[in-house]
Amino acid sequence: MLARESADISAMIGLIGTQDFGQALDRMLRSFTSFDLSVAFAYPYDARPIVLHDGYTAKVSASALSAYLGGAYLLDPFYVACSAGQPAGLWRMRELAPDRFFQSDFSSSAEVHPCVSMESGVLVEEVGFVIPLDGGLQATYSLMRGRGGQPFSEAELERLRVYEPIVREAVRSNWRQHGRSFAPPPSEEGDNVMEAAFDSLCSDRLTKQQRNIVRLILRGHSNLSIGKVMNIAEGTVRIHRKNIYRRLGISSQGALFRIFIDHLNGRQLY
Repeated sequence: MLARESADISAMIGLIGTQDFGQALDRMLRSFTSFDLSVAFAYPYDARPIVLHDGYTAKVSASALSAYLGGAYLLDPFYVACSAGQPAGLWRMRELAPDRFFQSDFSSSAEVHPCVSMESGVLVEEVGFVIPLDGGLQATYSLMRGRGGQPFSEAELERLRVYEPIVREAVRSNWRQHGRSFAPPPSEEGDNVMEAAFDSLCSDRLTKQQRNIVRLILRGHSNLSIGKVMNIAEGTVRIHRKNIYRRLGISSQGALFRIFIDHLNGRQLY
């Protein structure tokens, strides 16, 4: 290990439990790889995400972050993976995302995705460390590259994986010392209150099965992928999608996404 790398690691460790920890973590990794934005979230089961490190405020609109924290995170592949018990490690977003995610409105919307809201569609790639926290929570620490850059190379990912145990234990230690101060009080409504907001989307017009299909559509699944998840034929999914659009009086996935965002606004989840 080079002397500079050792010094960066030592400096980061010395700032665990302080407000400067996230910046020190970024500096440590920037000593050998470049990225434009970074962010760390903890995902409670019964509340919206907790921002552990904000490495993009200067480039991301406040309304986009508010929308993300208010409920749009339910569409984020990293959140979905953490909810499903994704193993600790370093992952490219494309490894976790459904097959049509990068053609979805969420992945390119300047309105709700804080990682791309500098300008719609500018994100080149996002990679993230998935980190288990005490109490059964999961956290992610993401690094992002914007327009003009290149996706992370395999050599860069291998180097980041060497640092993965250091990042994981540092974030876990910081959570024990400082992160809990960010945690909201337990929800009186019980677990999965935010997922319940998803369940209530158009509940007066759609059946439970149709709402489950809407959830998968919004998260970026194709008809074929939805069929595999729900164990139904692709043709059946097409029929359901047609009926969903008819019941909602819309004709596109973009309009469905707009209904979802309006639903979040109406519930005042921000």
